[in-house]
Amino acid sequence: MIQGTGSYVGKSVVTAALCRYFRQEGFSVAPFKAQNMSNNSFVTADGGEIGRAQAFQAQVCGIEPAVEMNPILLKPTAEDGSQVVVLGKPVGVMNAREYHAYQPKLLDLIQSSLKKLSEQHDIVVIEGAGSPAEVNLRPFDIVNMTVARMAMAPVILVGDINPGGVFAWLVGTLELLEPEERSLVKGFLINKFRGDISLLRDGIDFLEKKTGKKVLGVLPFVPDLAVPEEDGIRESRLQNPRSLDSPRLAIQVILSPRISNSTDFESFETEPDVDLQYLMRPPEKGAALPDLLILPGSKSTMADLAYLKEIGLAEYVLGCRAAGVPIVGICGGYQMLGREVRDPACVESTKPFMEGLGLLDVVTTFEPVKTTAQVRAVHLEFQAPIRAYEIHMGRTVRESSCRPVFKVTERSREPVEDLDGASSEDGSVWGTYLHGLFDAPLFRRRILNRLRQRRGWKRLDPASLRCAPDQADSLATLIREHVDLHLLHQILDAPA
Repeated sequence: MIQGTGSYVGKSVVTAALCRYFRQEGFSVAPFKAQNMSNNSFVTADGGEIGRAQAFQAQVCGIEPAVEMNPILLKPTAEDGSQVVVLGKPVGVMNAREYHAYQPKLLDLIQSSLKKLSEQHDIVVIEGAGSPAEVNLRPFDIVNMTVARMAMAPVILVGDINPGGVFAWLVGTLELLEPEERSLVKGFLINKFRGDISLLRDGIDFLEKKTGKKVLGVLPFVPDLAVPEEDGIRESRLQNPRSLDSPRLAIQVILSPRISNSTDFESFETEPDVDLQYLMRPPEKGAALPDLLILPGSKSTMADLAYLKEIGLAEYVLGCRAAGVPIVGICGGYQMLGREVRDPACVESTKPFMEGLGLLDVVTTFEPVKTTAQVRAVHLEFQAPIRAYEIHMGRTVRESSCRPVFKVTERSREPVEDLDGASSEDGSVWGTYLHGLFDAPLFRRRILNRLRQRRGWKRLDPASLRCAPDQADSLATLIREHVDLHLLHQILDAPA
C-alpha cells in the first residue's frame, strides 16, 4: 500500500509506476483506492463511475478499469457536501456528518471489492488518500490504515521533498500513528527531488536511525508527467499562462470553481501548434482574443454559471462570440450555452431556474437519474470517429434552429442511432455531452486545422500528428532506476 504524508505528494503516480513495474516483471496487477474525492472521473465499460486516476492505473496494468478499483467516489457539489458514488452509481448527496454516519455501511463493500481484486490478480497496489495522520479524522478512516489492516498490506510512506521539510513530515506522520499502524509502515519513498542526491545522505541516515525504517529510494522531480490529474488543474499550468500573442493557436478553457473532467483538454498540450491556457478571470481589456474558447464540464452547472455572471466571465464569453471567436461547451459548459437551465426537483441546486448564456437554442432540465456510459460516435461534419464517455444528470432539448453535432453509434457496447449536441446556425458555437472527444487525434487535428485556416495558416497533415506519449514504461523506469528493488521485493514477500 502507498500512503503519503499529505495530498499532492505523488501517491497516484507512485502507485501507477509500481503497477507498471510489477506488470513488466510478469505479474497480474490491479490498482485499488477504497475512497476517492475527485471531479475528474471515468466511466467503465459497464457504465460505472470511478476516479480518473484509478482508470489510468488500470490501463498501465493492461487491464480494463472496473468499479471495484474505486468502490467509493466522492464528487464535491456546490453546497456543503458531495455526491456519493458507490460501486459506480450515485446514492445521494451528503454533507460530512451525513457521510460519516453512512460510512459503516461501506466497510463490507470495500472489503468485498478488495477481495475480488485479490482473487483475480497476483498483486494489488493500494493507494491511500491525504495523510493517515489526521488524528481528527481517524474515527472515520476507510481509506488509509483501515484498508492496510483489512488487506494485511505493508505500507510505503511517500513524502514530497519539493516544498521542503520532508524529514519532519515523514517523522511527524509516523509519530502520530498508533503503534499497530506504525508497525505496518515498512519504508519510505522521497519524491520530487531536484539536485545533487549526495546532499541527502546525512538526512537519510538520520531518518533511518530515528525511525528504524529504510528509505527505499529517492525519485527525481519530473516536470509535466503525462499522468491524468486526480482532481483539478496542475498548478504549473496556472502560474505561467502562455502569451496569446505567440505564433501558435491560443485555446482558452474557462476555469470555473467546480470544473469537472478537466482532463478533457490535456491532449491539446501534445500538439506543437497549441498554447493552452486556463482562464480564472476575464483578461484585461485590449488583451488578444483566443482562437478557441471552451466552457468545460461542471459538477454544479447552475452554481458555476452564477459565478461566471458574477465575475464577468459570462460577459467575456459573449464578447468572444460577438468577435467571432469559436466557442465549445462540454457537458455542463454545453448546458450553460443554452437559453435556460431548469432544476424543478432541486437535483443539483436550490434554484429551480436560471437563464443561460443564450448562445445555443437549447433548454436543459435536471433529472435524478444520472447518465454514465462509454460511447462511440462520429462527428457529422468531419466524419471523424471518436471514443468518448457521458457523465451527466441533465436532459437537453435541442430546438429546430440547432443542428446536432455527433451521431452516437454505440453506447455501453450496444448499437444505437442517437444524435448528440447542438450547433449554432453558423457552426461557430457548439456543445456536446461527450467527454474525452479531443483525445481522438484525427478529430482533434481537424478542429485545429479549421482554426489554422481562420488565421490563414497552412493545414498540418493529420498523418504527422504527435499523439500523447505513453509514459507507462517511463514510469516503471523511475522505479527501476531509483528504488532499491531488492528491498521492495523483500517488503512485498514478507509475512504480514
